Amino acid sequence: MPALFKPGSNTAFRVTLFAFGFLAVGGGIAGPMIYVRSPFYTQIGDPIDQPVQFDHRHHVGDEGIDCRYCHWSVEKSSQAGVPQISLCLNCHSQIWNKSPKLAPIREAFFADRPIIWNKVNKLPHFVYFNHSIHVAKGVGCVTCHGRIDLMPAVHKAQPLSMAWCLECHRAPERFLRPREEVTNMTYEVPEGHTQLEVGLALKAKYHVVSRVNCTTCHR
Repeated sequence: MPALFKPGSNTAFRVTLFAFGFLAVGGGIAGPMIYVRSPFYTQIGDPIDQPVQFDHRHHVGDEGIDCRYCHWSVEKSSQAGVPQISLCLNCHSQIWNKSPKLAPIREAFFADRPIIWNKVNKLPHFVYFNHSIHVAKGVGCVTCHGRIDLMPAVHKAQPLSMAWCLECHRAPERFLRPREEVTNMTYEVPEGHTQLEVGLALKAKYHVVSRVNCTTCHR
């Protein structure tokens, strides 16, 4: 009677078993690492719903409102700040003051309660980030937040991962711009110059130090 299995079947079985084990262990390690770097986890490009519709395309792009008008503490605090209701009503007590879309703003103002906005860019609680120092050193808003002036509803533009942050911290000259251009969404380096030339000059002028110590962000 002929053998049911060929002589090499045991070897093939062992190789297959080892391969499955290797893939299971490797997948168990690599899978989560790939997932946390994917848009499914980082949520890049996913518009964030807000209690009141605010179209940055209109306010920033069409009307040319500077980021610092609403995010008033970005130059002096670790937090960029969100606009108070009274700030919104500086304009909207006169313009579109009867629009139903702005009813939550009016209701909150007369009830003396804040609007709870949903955060777009969230960092872990163990990560320290200071907006004011980045603005003072010439890091543009668009570098981290993307083209806000083209977003009907703001979405996360960058992964904000440690690797992404270190890319800038190790070579800040690749991203620096003059301080007066920090909020300019369409800034370009002067004609005849490169970003590296301008960045290196600004790095020296603003005394930018490439800080990569753990304690810079983890305190």
